[in-house]
Amino acid sequence: MIRRLNVHEAVQKRLKLIFDNFDYVYVSFSGGKDSSVLLNLCVEYIRKNCPERKLGVMHMDYEAQYSQTTDFVRKRLEQDSDILEIYHCCVPFKVATCTSMFQSFWRPWEDSKKDIWVRKMPENCYTADDFNFFSDDLWDYDFQLLFAQWLRNKKQCRRICSLVGIRTQESFNRWRTIHSNKNYKHFGTIRWTHCISRNAYNAYPIYDWKTSDIWIANGKFKWEYNKLYDLYYQAGIPIGRQRVASPFISQAISTLAIYKVIDPDTWGKMVSRVNGVNFAGIYGNTLAMGWKSIKCPAGFSWKQYMEFLLGTLPQEISNNYREKLQVSIRFWRERGGCLSADTIQKLKDRNIPLTVGTTTAYRTDKLPVRMEYIDDIDIPEFKEIPTYKRMCICIMKNDHACKYMGFALTKKEKLLKERVMEKYKLLWHEKI
Repeated sequence: MIRRLNVHEAVQKRLKLIFDNFDYVYVSFSGGKDSSVLLNLCVEYIRKNCPERKLGVMHMDYEAQYSQTTDFVRKRLEQDSDILEIYHCCVPFKVATCTSMFQSFWRPWEDSKKDIWVRKMPENCYTADDFNFFSDDLWDYDFQLLFAQWLRNKKQCRRICSLVGIRTQESFNRWRTIHSNKNYKHFGTIRWTHCISRNAYNAYPIYDWKTSDIWIANGKFKWEYNKLYDLYYQAGIPIGRQRVASPFISQAISTLAIYKVIDPDTWGKMVSRVNGVNFAGIYGNTLAMGWKSIKCPAGFSWKQYMEFLLGTLPQEISNNYREKLQVSIRFWRERGGCLSADTIQKLKDRNIPLTVGTTTAYRTDKLPVRMEYIDDIDIPEFKEIPTYKRMCICIMKNDHACKYMGFALTKKEKLLKERVMEKYKLLWHEKI
């Protein structure tokens, strides 16, 4: 009988494959539980199997974070200094925020806001001046992609790999990152790797770990971890909502007020740092933020209410929502969204005009349905149907990217990204 490997044994084989095939390897380290375990696994592997090698550690410092995270990152990066090469990045890239209707992004370490920075910039960190690809249009997720080629050039290596501590248990999007075939080129046939640019790859060696595996490993191997998680536990925060990432994204809004209890000094500085933080902290888990049991005002249709909400916003923000709405309307008219047979029947039962196709480019058993936007619909599959109520919810959630409606990057956003990539393409194609 063949014994199945446990997750720790499996990750050893994955790390061997990575270190055997890549000239330089670095860990994307946030200070969270997953990236911390991944860093510890890599340190353990190098000391046991290839002590002559160095391990890179890239930390994107978002300025506004729990002091416990700041302290843990500093202490952890001081350890194993004989094998670690640290890239502590304090860069004013654009970071999404859902705390404000008037501000769709903010910039950590923005020089013009130096007098209200949440904390002092760490010593010996990398700033925007160190990266020849930096521009004001750069978002944090683009920085991660471009950093790989920058470091590959700096290290003069042929092939580089960024190890990222994401786990499919965390969300459907993370599951899709590993298991979807769409738009991904892998290293050979290894599905838990993605090519991000020429000879640069992301790898996700702990993708199949459970949350329990993370904490079992910390206990069994006596690894250091961010003690912020202890405070989260004591505060009664469920495991699924214990986040170390940027506090201003939509997933973190409901627990933003915990800052006032756990780290009041940092909270006091955050209030003046990013627009809408105090309101989101007070009302982020209540009806006031608009996405729980939302009701249309008397005398309004949802479309009319949407127009009213858009009329209260700055022109740039309002135009952003309108552009996304038009993209969505065209999509449902021309291509159609994929719905299950049961959902299609529910629409037919409510006499909603629609056209059902027979084939789709997507890998799914669902059928493409073309239809016009409707005001609202009371079915469990509400989030799958194009309604003006969904757009109202996006506006009231300050969901500038309209993720609630399933949006990815728009053509305009892709164009901005392509301009950054174009600026940097000479380095991408440089022969080393």
